[in-house]
Amino acid sequence: MPSSGVSDPRGPDTSLAEVLRARGLRLTAQRQLVLEAVYTLGHATPDQVHEAVSRTAAGVNITTVYRTLELLEDLGLVRHTHLSHGSPTYHAVGEDQHVHLVCRGCGEVDEVSPSVLDGLVQGLESSRGFSVDVGHVALFGTCRRCAGQPARESENL
Repeated sequence: MPSSGVSDPRGPDTSLAEVLRARGLRLTAQRQLVLEAVYTLGHATPDQVHEAVSRTAAGVNITTVYRTLELLEDLGLVRHTHLSHGSPTYHAVGEDQHVHLVCRGCGEVDEVSPSVLDGLVQGLESSRGFSVDVGHVALFGTCRRCAGQPARESENL
């Protein structure tokens, strides 16, 4: 990701500096580095983001990373989900929304289209008036490899 801008849902040419200025905040090197780390890593815990940022700026502490991730989420630039009992995992908002599949055996995280939950989402909306935030959904189970099952020809879920 270029350091001059980010892919923002409000517009393709909106830079991090512009998003921050609109909220009366300034662009700092730490904020830029944290956002770039999330985009580079794909799905990352605050500790993983801190490790990546520390390679460039050793003086950035973990508290700064946590605060920056919270700010970036408030700004709508990153989202988090819980893929384990530990820290949340952050990813860029510009990615297509997806449901996370987390293997309890090996810890692998896979992604599937939110359409796999259409029936459940529609059922909860009609029966309870409940709107599911699919971007925060993580399903836990056992992957095919850990279960010892052969791969299928089509996995287009």
